Amino acid sequence: MGEEVERREFSREDRTKYRHKIRRSLDVFASMLREARFEFERPLTGMEIELNLVDGNADPAMRNAEVLAALEDPDYQTELGQFNIEINVAPRRLAGEENADLERELRASLNNAEEHARQAGAHMVMIGILPTLRKEHLTTDALSTNPRYALLNEQIFAARGEDLDIRIDGIDRLAVTTDSIAPEAACTSTQFHLQVSPAQFAAYWNAAQVIAGVQVALGANSPLLFGRELWRETRIPLFEQATDTRSEEIRAQGVRPRVWFGERWITSVFDLFEENVRYFPALLPICDDEDPEQILESGDIPQLSELRLHNGTVYRWNRPIYAVVRDRPHLRVENRVLPAGPTVVDTVANGAFYYGLVRMLAEAERPIWTQMSFSAAEENFHSCARHGLAASVFWPGLGYVPVTELVLRRLLPLAHEGLAKWGVSRGERDRLLGIIEQRCLTGRNGATWQVETLHALEGDGLDRQAALHEMLRRYLPPMHENVPVHEWPLN
Repeated sequence: MGEEVERREFSREDRTKYRHKIRRSLDVFASMLREARFEFERPLTGMEIELNLVDGNADPAMRNAEVLAALEDPDYQTELGQFNIEINVAPRRLAGEENADLERELRASLNNAEEHARQAGAHMVMIGILPTLRKEHLTTDALSTNPRYALLNEQIFAARGEDLDIRIDGIDRLAVTTDSIAPEAACTSTQFHLQVSPAQFAAYWNAAQVIAGVQVALGANSPLLFGRELWRETRIPLFEQATDTRSEEIRAQGVRPRVWFGERWITSVFDLFEENVRYFPALLPICDDEDPEQILESGDIPQLSELRLHNGTVYRWNRPIYAVVRDRPHLRVENRVLPAGPTVVDTVANGAFYYGLVRMLAEAERPIWTQMSFSAAEENFHSCARHGLAASVFWPGLGYVPVTELVLRRLLPLAHEGLAKWGVSRGERDRLLGIIEQRCLTGRNGATWQVETLHALEGDGLDRQAALHEMLRRYLPPMHENVPVHEWPLN
């Protein structure tokens, strides 16, 4: 999201040139897949976490430029809103005690970042949606200064031709109209990356789609927006609506949304890039001078920057990534379904569950996606976003089953086995997957803690806004202490 681009106007010639270039790039990508030029012998994982900034009153702090200047750390970047920053965690293998090392390093990095944020009058929060956000915080003025965000805002609304209506029916109802993409900045997420071979990509992507709903149910941490209690993971419907380039009439014609679960199981990573080019017009039609065919014919590796930039403006919940590192190309599945937080250890546990389970499903003799429709996976995804740990999901051989029962009886053992195949130590498997188990047994994740604490505070006589601020203040200490959320007190 944060890739730097220059502020500019786009002409019809720009768009025509871009269309020709990206189609040539797609042909080159197909050639590369046939010739097996990708690095995958030592698969790596990676992580990105988006963070919120708040002031001493627990309100959003529009100070990411000051915080990043104080940090001077290339691992931290801007995000869409001035109250957001993002940390990129260096790629690593899963084997041995790497998860424990990751947890220690991530906590140390975030503690250091918090110290520097305080110098800029801000504090960092790992949470899906900042509960103290109000509509007046999410205007064009709240966008970060990176020209890419202003360009995206202009292009999305030029495509729509009208203001954006956001409608979410949950416990409460929300109906707001906005003239910018700033509400998207409310959605702060965790992204897990997994490097895979071209031959394995389809299986891993399909498997990730199958379990996306279960992930969201377990990790939900976004139940509140603009003072309303909505879905347990309100990020999902908010993000789907906040970057929608379609007017009501275009939507009725069946045009695909740019925030997209997808519509079918795939047989190759090429399917996803080809769909992106075929279904979605360019938002940022920027071309470089690279000739991808010539570079490939010379034996070098093309960057395919147009294809990559376009891919970054189609917001799949599981996104394909093409990248070139040290002159070697590779492919990754970017898993984007989870919110940030509540703690580092909860985040690492979510990753362990995902990496273990997705491996077992991707490498199963009889793929699970051959036993269920794609629409059933999408239905599971939205049901789990709405209901969280209280959701029921469809699972082959079981029919509809409570998601916590499915996790406890069937998925946790698979995740254990998958982590063992990655080489994760038994102690780390037990520790991290034990956190997932306890969430199911206690019925408590970030979303349920937020809602139960809010209701308790309102029961003590606080009005909604005062209760939201106090709830967030109570959220911060166990977040910093790295206490798993299922152990957080309610008073």
